[in-house]
Amino acid sequence: MKAIKASMTRALPLGCQVATCDNSGAKLLKVFTVVGLNTRKGRLPAAGIGDLVMASVKKGRPDMRKQVVFAIIVRQKKSYRRPDGTHVKFEDNAAVVCKDNKGNPKGTIFKGPIAKEACSRWPGIAKTASIIV
Repeated sequence: MKAIKASMTRALPLGCQVATCDNSGAKLLKVFTVVGLNTRKGRLPAAGIGDLVMASVKKGRPDMRKQVVFAIIVRQKKSYRRPDGTHVKFEDNAAVVCKDNKGNPKGTIFKGPIAKEACSRWPGIAKTASIIV
Protein backbone atom coordinates (compact mmCIF):
# COMPACT_ATOMS: atom_id res chain seq x y z
CA MET A 1 0.00 0.00 0.00
CA LYS A 2 1.50 3.29 -1.13
CA ALA A 3 0.77 6.81 0.11
CA ILE A 4 -1.67 9.09 -1.70
CA LYS A 5 -0.46 12.39 -3.13
CA ALA A 6 -3.80 14.23 -2.78
CA SER A 7 -5.09 15.72 0.47
CA MET A 8 -7.97 13.33 0.91
CA THR A 9 -11.17 14.38 2.62
CA ARG A 10 -12.49 11.45 4.63
CA ALA A 11 -16.21 11.45 3.90
CA LEU A 12 -17.47 8.00 4.94
CA PRO A 13 -17.78 7.58 8.73
CA LEU A 14 -18.12 4.24 10.49
CA GLY A 15 -21.57 2.73 10.12
CA CYS A 16 -22.17 4.13 6.65
CA GLN A 17 -23.56 1.91 3.93
CA VAL A 18 -21.65 1.85 0.64
CA ALA A 19 -22.67 0.28 -2.68
CA THR A 20 -20.24 -2.00 -4.47
CA CYS A 21 -19.24 -1.47 -8.09
CA ASP A 22 -17.97 -4.95 -8.96
CA ASN A 23 -19.37 -8.39 -9.75
CA SER A 24 -18.28 -10.08 -6.51
CA GLY A 25 -21.85 -10.87 -5.43
CA ALA A 26 -22.15 -8.20 -2.72
CA LYS A 27 -24.42 -5.22 -3.40
CA LEU A 28 -24.39 -3.17 -0.18
CA LEU A 29 -21.66 -3.00 2.49
CA LYS A 30 -21.74 -1.55 6.00
CA VAL A 31 -18.34 -0.17 7.03
CA PHE A 32 -17.34 -0.98 10.61
CA THR A 33 -13.61 -0.23 10.68
CA VAL A 34 -10.92 1.55 8.68
CA VAL A 35 -7.73 -0.50 8.61
CA GLY A 36 -4.62 1.34 9.82
CA LEU A 37 -6.35 4.59 10.80
CA ASN A 38 -5.42 6.37 14.02
CA THR A 39 -7.66 9.27 14.99
CA ARG A 40 -7.92 11.74 17.82
CA LYS A 41 -9.70 10.64 20.99
CA GLY A 42 -13.47 11.08 20.64
CA ARG A 43 -13.42 11.51 16.87
CA LEU A 44 -15.44 9.09 14.76
CA PRO A 45 -13.10 7.30 12.33
CA ALA A 46 -13.90 7.85 8.65
CA ALA A 47 -12.73 6.50 5.31
CA GLY A 48 -11.85 8.24 2.05
CA ILE A 49 -10.80 7.19 -1.43
CA GLY A 50 -8.08 4.55 -1.43
CA ASP A 51 -8.68 3.44 2.16
CA LEU A 52 -8.92 -0.23 3.08
CA VAL A 53 -11.99 -0.91 5.21
CA MET A 54 -13.59 -3.93 6.80
CA ALA A 55 -17.30 -4.22 6.11
CA SER A 56 -20.19 -6.61 6.50
CA VAL A 57 -22.32 -7.52 3.49
CA LYS A 58 -25.90 -6.30 3.96
CA LYS A 59 -27.35 -7.09 0.51
CA GLY A 60 -26.20 -9.46 -2.17
CA ARG A 61 -26.07 -13.15 -3.03
CA PRO A 62 -27.22 -15.45 -0.20
CA ASP A 63 -23.74 -16.99 0.19
CA MET A 64 -22.16 -13.51 0.52
CA ARG A 65 -24.67 -12.02 2.98
CA LYS A 66 -23.61 -11.59 6.63
CA GLN A 67 -19.94 -12.09 5.76
CA VAL A 68 -17.10 -9.83 6.84
CA VAL A 69 -15.03 -8.68 3.86
CA PHE A 70 -12.19 -6.32 3.08
CA ALA A 71 -13.08 -3.48 0.68
CA ILE A 72 -11.40 -0.46 -0.87
CA ILE A 73 -13.22 2.84 -1.32
CA VAL A 74 -12.96 3.91 -5.00
CA ARG A 75 -15.52 6.77 -5.24
CA GLN A 76 -16.95 9.37 -2.86
CA LYS A 77 -19.50 12.16 -3.23
CA LYS A 78 -17.56 14.65 -1.13
CA SER A 79 -15.06 16.61 -3.20
CA TYR A 80 -11.33 16.35 -2.57
CA ARG A 81 -8.39 18.37 -3.87
CA ARG A 82 -5.61 17.06 -6.09
CA PRO A 83 -2.07 18.48 -6.02
CA ASP A 84 -2.60 20.31 -9.34
CA GLY A 85 -5.44 22.32 -7.75
CA THR A 86 -8.43 20.55 -9.29
CA HIS A 87 -11.33 19.41 -7.14
CA VAL A 88 -12.84 16.00 -7.89
CA LYS A 89 -16.14 14.54 -6.75
CA PHE A 90 -18.20 11.59 -7.93
CA GLU A 91 -21.91 10.90 -8.32
CA ASP A 92 -22.00 8.20 -5.63
CA ASN A 93 -20.01 6.42 -2.94
CA ALA A 94 -18.66 3.05 -4.06
CA ALA A 95 -16.30 0.31 -2.92
CA VAL A 96 -14.61 -2.77 -4.39
CA VAL A 97 -14.65 -6.06 -2.44
CA CYS A 98 -11.21 -7.66 -1.95
CA LYS A 99 -10.10 -11.24 -1.37
CA ASP A 100 -7.52 -10.27 1.24
CA ASN A 101 -5.93 -7.23 2.87
CA LYS A 102 -3.34 -7.02 0.04
CA GLY A 103 -5.91 -5.34 -2.26
CA ASN A 104 -6.57 -8.17 -4.72
CA PRO A 105 -10.13 -7.62 -6.01
CA LYS A 106 -12.68 -10.43 -5.76
CA GLY A 107 -14.67 -9.29 -8.83
CA THR A 108 -13.45 -9.24 -12.41
CA ILE A 109 -15.46 -6.29 -13.76
CA PHE A 110 -15.82 -2.79 -12.28
CA LYS A 111 -18.82 -0.63 -13.18
CA GLY A 112 -18.23 3.10 -13.48
CA PRO A 113 -15.09 5.20 -13.05
CA ILE A 114 -12.39 4.51 -10.47
CA ALA A 115 -10.42 7.32 -8.79
CA LYS A 116 -6.79 7.72 -9.85
CA GLU A 117 -5.69 7.83 -6.21
CA ALA A 118 -7.15 4.38 -5.50
CA CYS A 119 -5.43 2.95 -8.60
CA SER A 120 -2.04 4.42 -7.70
CA ARG A 121 -2.27 2.98 -4.19
CA TRP A 122 -3.64 -0.47 -5.11
CA PRO A 123 -2.13 -1.97 -8.31
CA GLY A 124 -4.58 -4.90 -8.30
CA ILE A 125 -7.48 -2.51 -8.80
CA ALA A 126 -5.63 -0.59 -11.51
CA LYS A 127 -5.26 -3.78 -13.59
CA THR A 128 -9.01 -4.48 -13.57
CA ALA A 129 -10.31 -0.89 -13.89
CA SER A 130 -11.61 0.16 -17.31
CA ILE A 131 -12.20 3.89 -16.58
CA ILE A 132 -9.73 5.77 -14.38
CA VAL A 133 -10.56 9.40 -13.55
